[in-house]
Amino acid sequence: MHARAFKVILALVVVAVGLRLAWPTDSVPATPRSAQATPSAVSPATPSAPSTPARAGRRDDALAASAIVDAAGDVANPLNRSGGTIHEDLRVLHEVFTAWLTTYRSEGNPVGENDEITAALCGRNRLGVAFISSHHQAINERGELCDRWGTPFRFHQLSGTRMEIRSAGADRRFGTPDDALWAPWTQAIEG
Repeated sequence: MHARAFKVILALVVVAVGLRLAWPTDSVPATPRSAQATPSAVSPATPSAPSTPARAGRRDDALAASAIVDAAGDVANPLNRSGGTIHEDLRVLHEVFTAWLTTYRSEGNPVGENDEITAALCGRNRLGVAFISSHHQAINERGELCDRWGTPFRFHQLSGTRMEIRSAGADRRFGTPDDALWAPWTQAIEG
């Protein structure tokens, strides 16, 4: 695994575990054992407020997911930056999908066409977490993530955790020798 991606994943896991341990899961504070009623010291019955669920559910998940994304920083910032290469861009996109998978472990990669996947990465997802700014320079007016030459990337979900990412290259035509491909089965870039 790429060293930077490993560090990002490790940081995300540490933050998620820390949040899970630190975030209260009960709405009722724990009562010290010495203050609990014993059978010989039962007080008269008093009406109690309706109990609340032990977990806030979506709120807890959203906070944990936001912390994961915040811990990783905006990993998409280097995408299509001046002086960069398409190979660097493909690695950045791989890190974005890795952050997504860390947050949505049970759901797998986002699915659909480029614009649908981009929308999910920009925050139109179950928790509303943005992994990339909707105003990022790599997103065109149709809401598609594009390579450094302005051609929309092709995303092909090979499995729930493996996403193939293809750029048409400088000639802006797919199927030519300058195409670049993120090949998750080899964790390498071809092209």
